[in-house]
Parts: sequence; C-alpha cells; structure tokens
Amino acid sequence: MNLLSVNNLSHTFEYKLFSDVNLELNSGETIAIIGMSGSGKSTLLHILSTLLTQDEGSVSLFGEEISSMSKKKLTEIKRYDLGLIFQSHYLFNGFTAYENLEVSEILSQNKIDEILLERLNIKKVIENKVTKLSGGQQQRVSIARVLTKQPRIIFADEPTGNLDTKTADNVMQLFFEYCKDKNAGMILVTHDENLAHKCQKVYQLEDKKLQQIK
Repeated sequence: MNLLSVNNLSHTFEYKLFSDVNLELNSGETIAIIGMSGSGKSTLLHILSTLLTQDEGSVSLFGEEISSMSKKKLTEIKRYDLGLIFQSHYLFNGFTAYENLEVSEILSQNKIDEILLERLNIKKVIENKVTKLSGGQQQRVSIARVLTKQPRIIFADEPTGNLDTKTADNVMQLFFEYCKDKNAGMILVTHDENLAHKCQKVYQLEDKKLQQIK
C-alpha cells in the first residue's frame, strides 16, 4: 500500500532549496535521505510530515493529497498516523519519563509497551523527571513516546544523534522491526551514510535535486 507520494515538489526560502522532487513510500519500506548541511533535508522532511507547506508540487498521504484534506482529517492523521522524531527530544520537562509516554498513550489510545521500554533500556529510569535524564536517555524516551503511538509513518530527523554507536544500531533495528511488524514506513534524514545504507532505499539531496543512489 502506498503511504506517501510526492510529485514535482519545490521549495524556496531566500534561495531555491530543491525542485522537482519525486518520492514514493510504501508499507513496510524504509527510506533514508542524505545530503550536506543546508541542502534542505530537514525542510523536505518537514514538508512531508505536514509541518511546512511546499511552494510547488503535491504531497499525498494514504492516497489523498494533503491540500484537499479537511482540517479535521489532517488533524486526525497527525494525531494517529504520523510519528515525528527529532534530534531534540521535545519532551515535557515538568513530567517524568513515564508521564511523557502516558500523554502518547492517552492521545493514541494505545497502551505503553513494557518490552519497548526494555529494548530502549529506559525501564530503570522511567519514573525519573525528564530533566534528570541524560541526553541519550531523553532521546530514547522520545522514541518510545512516538512508537507508543504506533504511527503508520515514522519521520526521523537525526534520531540517533545523541546516542553511542551500539545504542544507535539497536534503535535502528527497532525501527526496522517496527516497520516490518506494523506494515509501516519510515523516512530517515541523516548525515551518517552508514546508518542511511541500512535502509532499503537511499536518496541524496544535492544541487537542489533528489536522486536515488540505492
């Protein structure tokens, strides 16, 4: 099943970031986008995840173009179907780690998975305030919060930037297993080419164009 379709996408800030971008994401598929800093990778991800609106072209989610969706439907898709993971964790600092997950549990009506907490090695610190956690622990709580939601598409912008190599590999394996088990898709933006090539497809954003290299 097609989860995301991008046609002739172009975007400009003070200068043209990219143009004529085309991309397809299907169920169970993982895609990485690499490129130099300033190439527009994060901006492209923000457009695909509905955080920004493109200048030209179209983005469709689950077979329907975003621009034609009602606000109510788009809000529901954001709430239930899209999971966004950034290098900055964006957790609620006044809450414990577990309370942050409970927010996702309430909004998505999916129970917190204890096995997930063990896989991310955060079960022992789950009752701690977010501000008492290390950067890597905060990042893993953020990942758990998104996966608790059980999204159909994961949008991940440098999701392992605060993690050591072993933990990063474990997290990526968790993402791949999730996409396979849930028939979900993932679009990963990263500077790490080794990490990128673990995905099924790899695209490079360079000279304003998106080209598939794997």
